[in-house]
Amino acid sequence: METLWLALLGTFFAGYFVLGGYDYGVGMLLPVVGRDDRERRQVLNALGPFFLGNEVWLIAAAGVLFGAFPLLEGRLLSGLYPFVVTILVGLVVGNAAVQLRSRHSGAAGRRFWDGLVVAGGLVPALAWGAAVGAWLRGVPVDAGGHVVFGLTDLVNPVVAAWAAAVAALFTAHGAAFLALRLPGEFAERAREHARRLTVLAGAAVVLAMAVSVASPRVRSVADPLLAAPLAVVVVALLAAARNRLAARRPGWAFAGTSVAAAGPLLLVAAALHPYLLVSSVGESANLTAGQAAADPATLALLGAFAIPLVPVIAAYQFWSWWAFRGRLDGRSLTYF
Repeated sequence: METLWLALLGTFFAGYFVLGGYDYGVGMLLPVVGRDDRERRQVLNALGPFFLGNEVWLIAAAGVLFGAFPLLEGRLLSGLYPFVVTILVGLVVGNAAVQLRSRHSGAAGRRFWDGLVVAGGLVPALAWGAAVGAWLRGVPVDAGGHVVFGLTDLVNPVVAAWAAAVAALFTAHGAAFLALRLPGEFAERAREHARRLTVLAGAAVVLAMAVSVASPRVRSVADPLLAAPLAVVVVALLAAARNRLAARRPGWAFAGTSVAAAGPLLLVAAALHPYLLVSSVGESANLTAGQAAADPATLALLGAFAIPLVPVIAAYQFWSWWAFRGRLDGRSLTYF
C-alpha cells in the first residue's frame, strides 16, 4: 500500500514542478519578453486560465505527505524549513502581485508590482532548487528525529548549484510555454529566448550534477552516480526542445521542457534509493517508504477518500488545457 501512496506523492510533486514550473518561469520572464505594459499584460494573460489552478498539485502533494507519510512530513518539512518558508512567501507575493498590478494606472506602480511578479517567480524557483540540493546532500536529522541545522547545511556549493539549475529549468520551461501561447511576432521573441534558455538550463543541470558527484558530503549519504543517467536524459530533453523550437514546433518543445522540469525530483530520488530521506548526521535516522508511511489501516481509510480524487484532478487539468488550447487572439479573455 505504501508503494501506491509513494507513487501518488511523486506524481503530485512532479506535476507541480511541471505545471507550477512554467508559472515561475513566466513570472521571471515578464520584463524580458514583455517590453511595455501592453505586452506584459499579454504575457500574464497567456498564463491566466491556468493561474492558481496549477497549485492544486502542490496542495494534493502536501495532503498526501501529511496523511500518508507523517514521519517523512515531520522530518522533511522541519529539515527544509528555511526553504519551505521562502517558497510560501514567494508564492504569496507572486500571486498577489499578478492580481494587483493592473489596479495601478501609474507607470511607477506597475513597475513596482512587476518587480514583485519577477521576485514571486525567482524566489520560489531558487528555493525549490535549494531544497532539492539540501535533500540530496542529506537533511541534518539526528537519531532522535531532531533537526540540527548548521550554516553549511544551508549555504554550500551543492545547494547553490541546484538552486541555479532548477531556476534555469523553470525559466526555459516558462519561455517554451510563452512560445506556445503568445501570438505572432511576440511568440517569435519568446521562442528565441527559449532557445537560449534551454542551453543555459542544460549547462546548469550538468554543473549541478558535477558538483554533486564531486562533493564528499553527497557521496557519504547518497550515490549521485545512480542519478547521472537521468541528468543525461534531462539534458537530452532540453536539446530536443531547442531543436523543436528551431523547427517552430513549440508544442513538442513544451512537452520536452515539461518532462525536464520534473527531472531534478526523479534524479534525487534515484540517488537516495532505497531511502526517502537520508540523514547527514546518523544512518539510524534514514527513512525508507515503509518506515515513513502511516499504518496500513490509515492508508486504506485515506485511500477510500483520496484516490477517487486523482482522476478528478487530472480531468480538470486536461479540460482546462483543452478549453484554452491555442494562442491568444482578439477573442481571448483578459485576466490581469
